Order: sequence, then structure tokens, then C-alpha cells
Amino acid sequence: MSDMMKVSSNPHVRSSVTTSNIMMWVVIALLPAAGFGIYNFGIDALIILLLSVFSTVATEFCYEKILDKKITIGDFSAVVTGLLLGMNLPCTAPWWLPIIGGIFAILVVKMLFGGLGQNFMNPALGARCFLLISFPALMTNFVTDTYTSATPLAALKAGEEVSVIDMIIGKIPGTIGETSMIAIVIGACILIMLGIIDLKIPGTYIVSFVIFIILFGGHGLNGAYISAQLAGGGLMLGAFFMATDYVTSPITTKGKYIYGVFLGVLTGIFRVFGVSAEGVSYAIIIGNLIVPLIEKYTIPRAFGIRPVEKKEEKKA
Repeated sequence: MSDMMKVSSNPHVRSSVTTSNIMMWVVIALLPAAGFGIYNFGIDALIILLLSVFSTVATEFCYEKILDKKITIGDFSAVVTGLLLGMNLPCTAPWWLPIIGGIFAILVVKMLFGGLGQNFMNPALGARCFLLISFPALMTNFVTDTYTSATPLAALKAGEEVSVIDMIIGKIPGTIGETSMIAIVIGACILIMLGIIDLKIPGTYIVSFVIFIILFGGHGLNGAYISAQLAGGGLMLGAFFMATDYVTSPITTKGKYIYGVFLGVLTGIFRVFGVSAEGVSYAIIIGNLIVPLIEKYTIPRAFGIRPVEKKEEKKA
């Protein structure tokens, strides 16, 4: 059958840019944050990242090989999933944790729903939430030889003071890839300059979150508190690298703004009123689930089409 007759998932856009090109640039953009995580936490972080990437790539290859499907690991999407998953794990995680997470991300969230373009939620975040529910103690253990205190957001929620400068640089406990705001923003700038992502979703997400924190955070316009909330946790990593996922985010312009506002408000609710000091992962996962509904009501009306007028009950 001709390639022109094949039916594929949206978005249906003709371009010389391929999936592998995009995913390769996403990998490159993630390297500053991943590299800083390795510098910050040492060889344990590198092992977690390698195991995570290996498990996602191997799972996708084995699944397609067993079912005699086209091998798609060359599009780098499994590498991106593995790298993002590893960056969302603590360096203290046992070696088998990223392997279980990688298998779940690819097999359950991605391949069983049809592969790339068919998954209804971000595979890396789906796996992270699965691991958080299944192994909460292992997923929230950030105590290392270098860091023995709670994460800055946990300390902030407890009413303690935190160093915003350390949070921006990244010399704090946390997951491997979320600590350095500077490294994450450098990677995000690469994607923005290349046109791979734009600021509609992450910009709306961050602004909505800041407004919510100002109104309900209990600290008003306290610059230090707002800066700590922005630099801490996975907000920046989630906003630029996971909320902008092509498959699980809206493709309409209005939908992107609505989606960003929804994520910002939901993250604020989780952080301010929830038990946990975090909330980005769950906010994006829930946001993924309502994307079809958002797109249903934000699809632009086709040019030349107008609503059908109601027939008059009585003829004049």
C-alpha cells in the first residue's frame, strides 16, 4: 500500500522535520539538566539514567520484535521517555526501580495503546506516578552523603527558610533532573529557538501558577516565596519538557492557553492545599486526561461554515 494511503495519528502536518529529528533535539536539550544531576549526585545518578533509558529502549524493541512490528526505536522517543523518567527519580533509587518504571512507561502507557501518537498520557510521568503510588518511600528518599535535609519545597511548606540562590543553581536535594533551574531553562531555550516548542503552554502554566500562589499561598507578593516555588520541585522541567509533549497536549491555540491555566491552577492547589509539597506530575497527568475535552470545544470553525439556523415554527 502506498504511504499516501496510510492513516496516522494527529497532528496531520506536512513538514520536512521528522520525529527522530525532534526527539534528538529534545534529548540534547535535556542534557544540561541531566549533566548537572550527575555532577550534583555523582555516579549513582548516571547509573539510574542509563538503566532508565536502557529499559525503555529495550522494552520497545522487544515488544515490536515479538509482535513482528516495525522497529521504531530509531525515532528516539523511547530515549526521551527513559531520560525524562530517570530525571524524575532520586539518585537513591535501587537499580530495579528505573527498570520497572521504564517497562511500565513503554509497555502499559505507550505500546498497549498503539505506540507513539496514541498514548493518552505522558509515558514518563505515567510511570513516575505509578512508582510514587507503588513505592512511595523509595521515591521520596532524597537523603545522600551530600544532602541530609528535606527538599526545599518540603521545608518551605513546613514554614522553614530556604536558599533561593541554591535552588536556582541546583545545589539542593531532589530528583536527578529537577534541581537546577538554570540548566532546565538553558535546555528550554534550545527548544524554543529551534521552534520545537513555544511559550503558549509553559508561559501560561507558569503565570497561572504564580497568580494562584500570590492569591492563595498565604505570602502575598513575597518575592522570595514566589521564586522558591518556581525554582523548586519539577515545575520548570514539567512546564517546558512534559506539558509540551506533542501527543498529550492540545494542538489548538485556545486549547493550549486553557491547558496551561488548568495546569497552573491544579499545581497550585496541590502545593498549597495538598499534603505533598509537589504536584506537577499529577497535575500534568490529569491535564492529559482532559485534553480531548479541551480540543472538542476549541476546534476553530471551518471557513465558510456557519451555524444552522433554527427553522421558524410558523411560516411568515
